[in-house]
Amino acid sequence: MNELIKRTSNLILARQTSIFSSALIISSMIFLTSVFGFLRYRVLASYFSKDQLDVFFASFKIPDLIFEILVNGTLTTSLISIYLQQRSNQEELRTNISSLINLLLLILGLLIFLVLIFLEPIIKLITPGFLPEKAHQVTQFARVLLVGQLPFLILGSFLSAISQANKIFFLSALAPVLFNLSIIVLTLVFGNRYGLLAPIIGVVSGSFLLFLVQVPVVRKVNLQYQLAVKKTKTLINFFKMALPRLLTVIIGQVDATFDLILASFLKAGSYTVFYLAQHLQFLPVSVVGVALGQASLPYLAETYQEKKLKALKVIITQSILNIFFIIVPITTFFIFARTPLVRLFFGGQKFDWQATNETALTLSLFSLGMSFHAVYYLLTRVFYAIADAFTPFKVTFLSTLVNILLNFIFVFGYRLPVEFLGLSFSISITLSSIILFVILHRKLEGFEIRSLIIALGKIISCALVASFVAYFLMRFLDGLIFNTTFSINVFFLLLTTAMIFFFLYLLLCWLVEVREIYLIGRIIVKMREYRKKVVEFYNQYE
Repeated sequence: MNELIKRTSNLILARQTSIFSSALIISSMIFLTSVFGFLRYRVLASYFSKDQLDVFFASFKIPDLIFEILVNGTLTTSLISIYLQQRSNQEELRTNISSLINLLLLILGLLIFLVLIFLEPIIKLITPGFLPEKAHQVTQFARVLLVGQLPFLILGSFLSAISQANKIFFLSALAPVLFNLSIIVLTLVFGNRYGLLAPIIGVVSGSFLLFLVQVPVVRKVNLQYQLAVKKTKTLINFFKMALPRLLTVIIGQVDATFDLILASFLKAGSYTVFYLAQHLQFLPVSVVGVALGQASLPYLAETYQEKKLKALKVIITQSILNIFFIIVPITTFFIFARTPLVRLFFGGQKFDWQATNETALTLSLFSLGMSFHAVYYLLTRVFYAIADAFTPFKVTFLSTLVNILLNFIFVFGYRLPVEFLGLSFSISITLSSIILFVILHRKLEGFEIRSLIIALGKIISCALVASFVAYFLMRFLDGLIFNTTFSINVFFLLLTTAMIFFFLYLLLCWLVEVREIYLIGRIIVKMREYRKKVVEFYNQYE
């Protein structure tokens, strides 16, 4: 038994040695997390109306803002870079890491205290279109989340950053699964009795589990905590590095807050429609783009520090093509199969046909920018790896202005419905990715643009042709073969259509010699070869 426990522990805490093995673990766990996440949404849609869910989702806006500032604005990227630089000096590393977490917790405590004092007027400011009773509910739930969720969420994210710096990805990827499971269980057990308070308490308990499950990482990396805050050169450099990333996150959160403000002026339930459609399109983005971005950061940083610019450009180009190869067909599938997809993921008892149609249309417009959204996460990590965090900030600031301007034009200028908020997001994220790539092209002295455009043209053409055939096939199967009044038949309709669609897409890619189909085949064959560096692998294709 002891041997079994030891082997299991070694497997869970194993360090990865390539971008592929790291991305594979992160992608798998993100996919599993997303499955539980959408099961959570389906359970919520079964217990609560879209008007009630407006309250639930809006309650997270202020806690999420603080979380994004402290975690994605500081810990996620800057901590990993500093950890890699100082891992050879354990004593200095302990001092700096302990000082950092203590300082962040002090800042967190101060922010929570100040926000709690002014929370009610803040909520009224960001939900101006909500009725007073609705805004009051949002305020009450936000108080619970600020005190009960945020501290554990911050500590859990800190441990996740330490895990990723050590290339240990399993526990940090497993933690969100437990988080979602907690919400699901408490909603099922107490939803009818306590209403929206049940999933709110589920969020709090899930945050505690998210932290608790990652505690073994501390022992694995021999990180000894010290109750002290020492001003060191490393700590100063950390915040200098984090500043542009922090500003980028703040800009992104301002953008997201404007989405909530504008959605509150639309009819009841609009924010729920926007929120659910946004999160459904984010599923493939997170599984591919976010996972590859997280996994690649340590390797990109090492490659750049070793001044292997040619290898770095190969990795970037091939990663972009791999993302498009996977995401473009998913984009077209999400567009033509939008209604059954929404019915499958969110078709709860209180999620009516009107809500389904509105969410489906919003999803299709969100999906237009899905490929560039996934590439955006990779490109920002490339800039962080080459120690340039200000460029992503400036580009994000520009695209945020474009998104906010378009949202105001759509909502107040043309009185368009909520789905056009999805269109403005697609336009702005596409603009961001293109500008980032152009700047990176200049910084790294050029990519092979012509071959990149030809490859993308082939991929898009194959996806469009396969989508055209699959769409009419789905229309034929819907009703004639599958009685889609039942959710199980909606699942089989989507499964059948997806299998034929992706088979046809891969066949067309093979016929027109899309190189990425061979690359993915080689990756699958080499899944057990975790010891080889990704640079060595990509060099086979130079």
